[in-house]
Amino acid sequence: MHSLRLTCAAAAGAVLLAASLAYAHTEGTYEIPAGAHFNPDKLAKISEFFKNEVATGKIPGAIVLIQQHGKPVYHEAFGVQDVVSKAPITDKTIFRLASMSKSITAVVSMQLLEEGKYKLDDPVSKYIPSFANVKVGVEKKAEDGTKTLELVPPQRPITILDLMTHTSGITYGFYGDSLVRKAYKEANIYAGDFDLAEFAERIAKLPLHNQPGALWQYGHSTDILARVMEVTTGEKLSTIEHERLLDPLGMKDTGFFVTDPEKQKLMAEPMPNDSDFRVGRVNDPTKVKKWESASGGMVSTMADYARFAQMLLNGGTLDGKTIMKPETFKELTTDRVGPGSGVERDFFYFPGDGFGFGLGIAVRTDPGTAKPPPPGDLGELKWDGASGCYYVIDRKQDMFFILLEQTPSQRQPIQRMLKQLVYEAMEN
Repeated sequence: MHSLRLTCAAAAGAVLLAASLAYAHTEGTYEIPAGAHFNPDKLAKISEFFKNEVATGKIPGAIVLIQQHGKPVYHEAFGVQDVVSKAPITDKTIFRLASMSKSITAVVSMQLLEEGKYKLDDPVSKYIPSFANVKVGVEKKAEDGTKTLELVPPQRPITILDLMTHTSGITYGFYGDSLVRKAYKEANIYAGDFDLAEFAERIAKLPLHNQPGALWQYGHSTDILARVMEVTTGEKLSTIEHERLLDPLGMKDTGFFVTDPEKQKLMAEPMPNDSDFRVGRVNDPTKVKKWESASGGMVSTMADYARFAQMLLNGGTLDGKTIMKPETFKELTTDRVGPGSGVERDFFYFPGDGFGFGLGIAVRTDPGTAKPPPPGDLGELKWDGASGCYYVIDRKQDMFFILLEQTPSQRQPIQRMLKQLVYEAMEN
């Protein structure tokens, strides 16, 4: 799952302090004029930072790629795949993507939208009939302070657009303390061996966290969207993704499971005391299951994900292959939850200050309220995951960077610092 702001302050304090001190020097890193280039001496600070993270035992290792104008300008690996084998990290090291899986699902869902398999205003119940019966959970507080959950009908049906923008009311049960989230947790929705069809039925039995379209609410919307994708194509999710995206892009090591014993040796692992990704379930890609989790179950490598990122940077094409038409890419990356949309934001609005959200990806729409603003450019595309993986695509500078690591507890301060160092290394 994407960053849940649940990092232990004590564990991250030293890094956050360093980040706050360094932020005093970030004036000018927001909205750098187009045409900036990278200063190699300043890029070296990224290496210093990650070498220290490894040396101090915060992370086993990481790999970072910055690519501009189609060529790497910084490409370094640090530490080891795991502290047991001590195998070095390479472009072929396999990482659990967690919620960076959602970006892959989002692109394939846009391809199906482009093909006319469904429309944005289609009700989800058109494809999964049980969603015609969902209810919304409304918390009622008694005079003694106790809370109860009242189930009320939705004011309108959940649509495909709601699933793509995380405004369906479908949530997760492993963060927050609302009664609906508690209901998710108590329902034990990850029990047994189930496929996307069964999982959708489990979700349909649970109350929505809010009225459809009312609130950006992170959760299993992407998994329900994936089930719609299966219904409209007659194929399972992995087949859809391989045929339309992974195979055309040559992403040979990206998928849901790692069954080859030799490739299993390439899997990165978090520190032993940081092994729980805190997403309410065990995600072991070496054990094949029926459920292909579109929201958080994929694995990939730097070699593969760099091709995906370059395709997005190019606006939907790579090596002469059109993955999305220009108008489809624009739909994907146009903010749908900003002013005038009717969508509210709360503490758990994970795109963050200054960011809107398109049809499955965060897009920067304004500087935000921080002074000085965090570095970056308007139109920036980004996402990350609970495992620590993170990417940023800056079309203004014809640049992207990717961080692959397995460190749930350290991901937020590391991602923040990396972005700062990347933009501080840019000059006109």
